[in-house]
Amino acid sequence: MSNSLVVKAASLIKAGDIAGAEFALVSLAESDGDHALVAVLEELPPMDLLAVIREYDTSKESVINLLITPEQFARAVIIEKKYDDKSRAHLRGMINSIVFRDETQTADFIKAIGEVDGGCEALVDYLSDRDHEVTHFRKFDTFNINHEEEGQEVERHEVSDRDWKELTWLLKYEHPDMFEQIWPELNSRVQKRLRLEAEEELREQQEMNEMREEVQDELREEGRQRPDSGRSGQSGALASGEESAL
Repeated sequence: MSNSLVVKAASLIKAGDIAGAEFALVSLAESDGDHALVAVLEELPPMDLLAVIREYDTSKESVINLLITPEQFARAVIIEKKYDDKSRAHLRGMINSIVFRDETQTADFIKAIGEVDGGCEALVDYLSDRDHEVTHFRKFDTFNINHEEEGQEVERHEVSDRDWKELTWLLKYEHPDMFEQIWPELNSRVQKRLRLEAEEELREQQEMNEMREEVQDELREEGRQRPDSGRSGQSGALASGEESAL
């Protein structure tokens, strides 16, 4: 039964019918129990499992997201990058909905992600849009990048948003080995972005200076021409007067 369902789900996913695949899997849980679905999820290739969980709809509860184990999720989440989703919306949605589904299991999910090759890299991608805040938090214990003083430390209850802030807090204080692999890469991205921004600002300033110099050169050229044209006009007038007098 489980093997045939895996084949069916895989076929539906390959055909692009993600909703159909999810329905088939959920139907198994309803008919044979949650344990049967957990067993099938274990047999389902990570790429196929990812195809289902990355389409998570926050407006409804997903049985698959509730039953997926930390190890299964970790194997799936590390291949999310194959979708080349620049917004990383699906990655954030998956991690937020599954890692924080039950606070008693959050640590298990984070640990499982850290134990697979590419796990920390996936978390770097997850936090990439907040790289500045994360690296600032690492140094000053606050996500407020405008504060660089002691005494701004935040407690977990202050950042329990079931999102990037809470995950960052957990990584730093409860999974420091993982955090030490993650923040340097984020810091590197911050420094690269700041360097590119500085180079762009310098180019713009140079272009403005060049334009200003061109304008000044034109004004100087006009200034040199005006006296000459005035003297030419006066000479012409004198010559005309002399001819008249003659």
